[in-house]
Amino acid sequence: MRLPLLFLHIAGGMVGLLSGTVAMVYRKGSRGHRAAGNVFVVAMLIMGACGSTLALMKHQTNNVFGGLLTVYMITTAWLAGHRRDGETSIFDWGALVFGLAIGASLLTLGALVVNGQVARQAGVPLGMYFFMGTIPLLAAAGDIRMLVRGGISGTPRIARHLWRMCFGLFIASGSFFLGQQQVFPPAIRKQYILAPLAILPLVLLIYWLVRVRIRKRAPSMGVPQWRIEANA
Repeated sequence: MRLPLLFLHIAGGMVGLLSGTVAMVYRKGSRGHRAAGNVFVVAMLIMGACGSTLALMKHQTNNVFGGLLTVYMITTAWLAGHRRDGETSIFDWGALVFGLAIGASLLTLGALVVNGQVARQAGVPLGMYFFMGTIPLLAAAGDIRMLVRGGISGTPRIARHLWRMCFGLFIASGSFFLGQQQVFPPAIRKQYILAPLAILPLVLLIYWLVRVRIRKRAPSMGVPQWRIEANA
């Protein structure tokens, strides 16, 4: 049972990294971007679901929630990108509860590790528990805001799609480049290039959010909208 799950987990992660990178390269909204994005979503859902199941078998609690966080972020990001403006459903309420549960569980786990009640997993920095626990709570806050307003449209909807997709890509890149450093030759590990590759999706996350905001303000600043869209 473990071997097929491990194969799917690894394959999903590798395909997710490749397709996510391709989606970043293509112009946003283009056919290539949508195709690569759909592959990325399926691959990441497989990676997250299989990873959580494997972690449950190995009693690695933090990895269980890490996989569930991946599923939550990618699913809600995909919905934000494929829905019409102002559209919500009962699924969003379920996603909200799911995100809150993941965040609360990870923060609780971090507190237990700090108090010595739970052993810290080897190779996982203490701060990572709280960092990963804060992210779903921030995402859940966005869910609440969306539901209270009856949906989102325009720039907020695009931003919701972008930052959740980028963070999902970060989970994959961090798990591979930092969590599996032993698969890389010593010469590469000594060059200190794995950490920058791991955090690159976070850099892209900031870049695209800033760019989306600039694009929103372009008409009021007298910048032709078509010029920005041509470079998107």
